[in-house]
Amino acid sequence: MTLTSTDAEPHVARNYSPIPVTAATAEGAWVTDVDGRRYLDCLGAYSAVNFGHRHPRLVAAARDQLDRLTLTSRAFRSDRLEPFCAALAELCGKEMVLPMNTGAEAVESGIKVARKWGYDVKGVPDGQAEIVVAHGNFHGRTTTIISFSDDPDARNGFGPYTPGFVQVPFGDARAIADAVGENTVAVLIEPIQGEAGIVVPPDDYLPRVRALCSEHDVLFIADEIQSGLGRTGTTFACELWDVVPDVYLLGKALGGGIVPVSAVVADRDVLGVLHPGQHGSTFGGNPLAAAIGHEVVDMLSDGSWQQRAADLGAHLHARLRDFVGHGVVAVRGRGLWAGIDLEPEQGTGKEFCIRLAEHGVLAKDTHGSTLRLAPPIVVTEDEIDWAMDRFADALDFSRR
Repeated sequence: MTLTSTDAEPHVARNYSPIPVTAATAEGAWVTDVDGRRYLDCLGAYSAVNFGHRHPRLVAAARDQLDRLTLTSRAFRSDRLEPFCAALAELCGKEMVLPMNTGAEAVESGIKVARKWGYDVKGVPDGQAEIVVAHGNFHGRTTTIISFSDDPDARNGFGPYTPGFVQVPFGDARAIADAVGENTVAVLIEPIQGEAGIVVPPDDYLPRVRALCSEHDVLFIADEIQSGLGRTGTTFACELWDVVPDVYLLGKALGGGIVPVSAVVADRDVLGVLHPGQHGSTFGGNPLAAAIGHEVVDMLSDGSWQQRAADLGAHLHARLRDFVGHGVVAVRGRGLWAGIDLEPEQGTGKEFCIRLAEHGVLAKDTHGSTLRLAPPIVVTEDEIDWAMDRFADALDFSRR
């Protein structure tokens, strides 16, 4: 392993504390460090690498577009934008797409759209719009987003905070019902909370949220940036509960692990509230991003990736459950997405992830003694078994 000390990157701002592995190359589900050691990637860049590192179809789409056109800005049209947006809208069962770059930009854009919709369509008094959000959420780290975060690392020291948000416990539909008022324009939640530790809500939660939003003329915004695009064994995690939100927020895997691509996807009566000059992005919807994003949508169109994630996820969770009571307290998740609570004597999640890396498996902690796994969907059953054997080795190591 290549150990990276805090002095190894003296010119890099220290807003991250990475696992001490220095990646040099990658292919499929495997990463190779600068010393030539290979690791099975069980993090998948927080779901951004759903289709594996440098998937041939996505690399080919990128290379083809690199030879044609990469950026015009939205000052002009490109021949890649409308086909991409049409395909993504169809995948989502919606009518319009607002293309952006990063996941946090998609969330910020969704907030703006919800507020504008509230004023123009619902008739909420100007400046009074409220959005209901959940405790334990992670939607990004911009100033507005951290204003409704309860993560002290992301929030503390960055005020003053943006008003207009009401926090309620995640998984508690009654708390949402109590929080919704006449000025509520949206409920913004992750169908499964990622950064919180892959927290899966009760089965009646999302259907009840959907019904509440419909009853009170409130937009249901689903942040599917980590959970969407095949990760949970369905195209969107909302499908696990047969729920369709008014607005999808997408990102990460939409860029194929090559470029940042994100989007707000909704029907015309929602996204139609935006008019020229009210929102924009120089790189949002650029031809290179659109070409790669379109290829991602095409790959998901026949459902085979989703089914693969469901099948392999069942195997992953079966293997992980064997560790409960043997170094592991609990396992959660859906598809190829798992949150693992370690027994206290195993140390912190980061300490355990370092031990895993020493055994050739890359994973990442969340909080305390919790870590998460999100291997690329190209991973094989044999590779999952190999990783689980290394997981067992790491548990044994901690007891010596």
